[in-house]
Amino acid sequence: MKRSNINILIAVSLIVLAVIARVINANLHLYNFVPMAALGLFTGAVIKDRKALAFAIPLAGQLVADLYFQYFTSTPGFYQGQLFNYAALGGAALLGLTMKQIKPTSVLAYIFGASTLFFIVSNFGFFASGYNGYSFAGLVKTYIDAIPFYRNTILGDLIGGVALFGAYFVAQQLFISKAQKVKA
Repeated sequence: MKRSNINILIAVSLIVLAVIARVINANLHLYNFVPMAALGLFTGAVIKDRKALAFAIPLAGQLVADLYFQYFTSTPGFYQGQLFNYAALGGAALLGLTMKQIKPTSVLAYIFGASTLFFIVSNFGFFASGYNGYSFAGLVKTYIDAIPFYRNTILGDLIGGVALFGAYFVAQQLFISKAQKVKA
């Protein structure tokens, strides 16, 4: 199996786990403690040779979870301003595409950047929905009210991102060592 196919297989498997984590976290009422921005970052960083797939995977994961919430729970999966969340995930994937090397220091910095990007874009979507009015005061209130969620977003992305990139590294090493043994 080609290395790029192994990368995609590993990435998709880990992403399915991240989507399941979103559903579990919602059921545990751990709001925004989900590595969705890290997921977008991860796909952008790992699936660079198939850019459309790097964007499609986190967006599809978000969509599947939103459909689950919409049709099987009392939590709304789709709401006014939701498209901004999808845009933020796309932005995180785009940020991942700019990552030159996957190494611990750059992963941590990029995770923080993806979390911050997600916070800014998704909360602007909340503001654009008019919940706090369409004034500068409403914009400020939106971001101030979102600060506790930002903490959870950063923590979820840090934990989930380290788990995604770490598990990816370990799995990749296992596949590479098995492939080398088969060739020998």
